[in-house]
Amino acid sequence: MRTLAQMAVEVLTTSDGREKTRIARANAAEWFAAREAGAPLPLGRAAPPLRPARPDRPELLSPRDVPRRRPGSEKGREALLHAVAHIELNAVDLHWDILARFTDVPMPMGFYDDWVKSGDEEAKHFNLVCDCLEEMGSFYGAMPAHAGMWRAAEDTAEDLMGRLAVVPMVLEARGLDVTPGMIEIFRKAGADSAVAALTTIYAEEVAHVAYGSKWFHFLCGRHEKDPKEAFHELVRRYFHGQLKPPFNEEKRAEAGLPPDFYWPLTEETTGA
Repeated sequence: MRTLAQMAVEVLTTSDGREKTRIARANAAEWFAAREAGAPLPLGRAAPPLRPARPDRPELLSPRDVPRRRPGSEKGREALLHAVAHIELNAVDLHWDILARFTDVPMPMGFYDDWVKSGDEEAKHFNLVCDCLEEMGSFYGAMPAHAGMWRAAEDTAEDLMGRLAVVPMVLEARGLDVTPGMIEIFRKAGADSAVAALTTIYAEEVAHVAYGSKWFHFLCGRHEKDPKEAFHELVRRYFHGQLKPPFNEEKRAEAGLPPDFYWPLTEETTGA
């Protein structure tokens, strides 16, 4: 019988984006089918790679070298969608990595359900955006992409609370801030497929941030830590940059992130 950790490593070690996401969705379906049948798959143990397998393209560049996107043109909108596809593919790996890397931390079964579901939805998001790119005559890999997106995973490879603080509660929360503006860009351009894809992503990302907040608070309770203080300490330690407004305070609150978690971090330069 396969274990969840083995299924996660299978996703992480598959390089092609479409194939990676096919495996992610199939493995999620297998996990939930077993859960519904009352015979859950074992968690198991595995040795995930430090970095996930990646296709030969896109070329990965330093953030300062990635060409700036000007969304007023069709090429600019294509570049924006390409960047979103790259984020979503990294998100697939981030969610499956948490399942492979932290099975030594005792957690309720709901923890695994949440991240399998998130990994499945990120795979769906990647494919939705790739479909939009192909509709425009492009594809994922046609443009350079950000090389630094896996750094948060490497930095928190041995710290589950740090991973939850930085990935869903900072990086994915940022998506709640910027996605409404992207939806408006494509709505004005009459790009209905992109509007539909981004609207789906926006709705489902709220839950991913909420899962991070829920399990972060759970671990704070286990270790008798103040959640706000622990969050500030971990973000200062692991996040390389500054939290920058404007914030989507309504959606952040819906996901369990009150303003006093993130506003104080806008005033400080964090990890080098």
